[in-house]
Amino acid sequence: MNARTRTVLATALVLGIAAGPAGPALASAPRAAATTPASSTPDSKALTAAIAGLPDASTTAALVRISGSDGRWRGSSGVHDLASGRRADPDARFRAGSVTKVFTAATVLQLASEKKVDLDRPVRAYLPDLIPAADEKVTVRQLLNHTSGLPSPDFPGTTVEEWYANRFHVFSPRAMVADATAKKRLFPAGTRQNYSNIGYTVAGLLIERVSGHRYESEVRRRILKPLALHGTSFPDTDPRIHGPHNHGYQRMTLDDGSTGLRDVSVWGSTDGWAAGDLISTTADLERFTKALFSGRVVRGPLLEEMFTLPDDSVRDHSTGGPAAFSVGLTSWQLGGRQVWGKSGGRWGYNSGIGSTRDLSRTLVYSVNSTNAKGQDTNRTVRDLFVAAFGKPAAG
Repeated sequence: MNARTRTVLATALVLGIAAGPAGPALASAPRAAATTPASSTPDSKALTAAIAGLPDASTTAALVRISGSDGRWRGSSGVHDLASGRRADPDARFRAGSVTKVFTAATVLQLASEKKVDLDRPVRAYLPDLIPAADEKVTVRQLLNHTSGLPSPDFPGTTVEEWYANRFHVFSPRAMVADATAKKRLFPAGTRQNYSNIGYTVAGLLIERVSGHRYESEVRRRILKPLALHGTSFPDTDPRIHGPHNHGYQRMTLDDGSTGLRDVSVWGSTDGWAAGDLISTTADLERFTKALFSGRVVRGPLLEEMFTLPDDSVRDHSTGGPAAFSVGLTSWQLGGRQVWGKSGGRWGYNSGIGSTRDLSRTLVYSVNSTNAKGQDTNRTVRDLFVAAFGKPAAG
């Protein structure tokens, strides 16, 4: 399964696709109630309903933070793990998946503000040993807004069972880029949009080349430490989530041939790297979202890159629909207003951030999905977005 699955949430919210059918009920684990909302201004009834009744077939836990100028709400539901049935830890750490891309994009934009990177310059000018002449027209901006045309590399598996068998495999960013750039381009650079991880893998290597530091160290120095994001970290090659965390489960074929849930909390994420390996908390992601949108992470005109979609002539490569991805973020039309954010997913974990441009309403969530990379939007995720911002535009 490739990184294209990260567009599932965006597609579902824009087009109103309903979640798929539920699997067998998880009758063995007790249910944990949602916490009491801190404010009645947001639709607390809809938010409570969105995370009620967990664990169920699609979700074992959910952590939610709503904030903004028009009120706040906090909620958690589900269990820490199915074996003990303990209530979910509302302060737990989790795999943030493609939310990592927002941190990567912000770091590149900071380098651009320091004149160390030119968004309109070809990537090959910075990485001539890695980007072949065939891709000499791909610019830095095109990496970040998914219009580079670079294909995804091959991975050792297409099913969750195959991925699970390779869960401790350590992927090299340079090898992934070499594999991708050896393939035929999907389309001429800048003409279409195709969401994938590869652009951000190259961006991570670009950060290292320009800064002279490891990608993780540069993001930590520029973003994590200044914002005091103490619960946010990069796992490197360690497959574990250190610190308090709710267990993630994935529905798959088990050793005895039956279909059931397997604990997938311990799983390497080097295939995601600068595109998807971040570990964080809802409190940290809320703090980051507010700082980013208010101009305290990326300053000046370059911040608008994150709120600017490609030209209308650039269409989605697969669907033919309008481009929905800017530099680092995704755009949704919900409740009659534009919402910006990013969803992410690793096996057993869905997460996301979303906000109106003026920060009047922000949403941060972690949802322990039992089919986190499936083709259907997780019901809890869908209901949280609708409860927080309103329904997607019809049509």
